[in-house]
Amino acid sequence: MNIQYLRQSLKNRWLTYYDENREWIERLGIWVECGGVRRPSSSFILGTLASVEPELTNLLPLVVDLSNNPDRIVMALGLNINPDHALKSLESASTDQPTKMLPGETPTMKKLSAHTPRKLPSLVDEECQGARYSDAARKRLERDRE
Repeated sequence: MNIQYLRQSLKNRWLTYYDENREWIERLGIWVECGGVRRPSSSFILGTLASVEPELTNLLPLVVDLSNNPDRIVMALGLNINPDHALKSLESASTDQPTKMLPGETPTMKKLSAHTPRKLPSLVDEECQGARYSDAARKRLERDRE
């Protein structure tokens, strides 16, 4: 399990849910300040995520066995954020970056030389097959790395 992916996925789910339901969430008396950050209570965040992310319900019993402090769980999941500020920074980041469009072909454009794309080292790591794979697979992997 990739913890960084899990954290980012949960953060995206939480911010999406918050953005869609902001009108009534803001009026609830669930706001706390934790570590200098104003956010909804940990129990509300965890309950919401358990309902919108079914896979989290499989993980939460283990997490709660390790720590039954909801604030620490929210911090460990990377969710100790002010959702309003996080949404604003996402919006500003998306508006700062101009949309890249593919240019039309012009006579001054150089044709790219034909080359075979190489796999990035991070992608090669994701294709691990264990220590015992065939000579053909080993040669193919070495050829792809070149």
